[in-house]
Amino acid sequence: MEKATFGAGCFWGVESVFAALPGVTETAVGYAGGANSNPTYEQVCSERTGHAEVVEVTFDPAVIPYQILLDKFFALHDPTQLNRQGPDVGSQYRSVVFYHNAAQEKAAKETINRLQQAGNHKKPIVTLVEAAPLFWRAEDYHQKYFAKRGGGSCHI
Repeated sequence: MEKATFGAGCFWGVESVFAALPGVTETAVGYAGGANSNPTYEQVCSERTGHAEVVEVTFDPAVIPYQILLDKFFALHDPTQLNRQGPDVGSQYRSVVFYHNAAQEKAAKETINRLQQAGNHKKPIVTLVEAAPLFWRAEDYHQKYFAKRGGGSCHI
């Protein structure tokens, strides 16, 4: 099993998309990329911690290659929006790929280059590609949020 970590706006919708993919064995929503240890949702929403809302994906690369996860990530949000997705505004909603190894870093950067060259986006892609920092699991009520509540909607 391998891990992948993505920030694409509100983590509830992002988590529900990745959880439904064959080969994904586990998902968890949480916070990454900030300065504070064990931040709370309220702290992250204040934009004082520097964390992004992210989804940590555990997957079997023999069933679902990392490239498929990247393709899904870029398809489910607008990677040209800086620090926002739809109505959600703030640095915690930034578009970011936190890579766990050199192969993931290379794949993420190549995917961004390919998408930018394809010309399908009118603005530059602003997705950050950074080494995976500590992942802080969000509070239990955020985990599988839409599955627990019979569906829902987000910007996705």
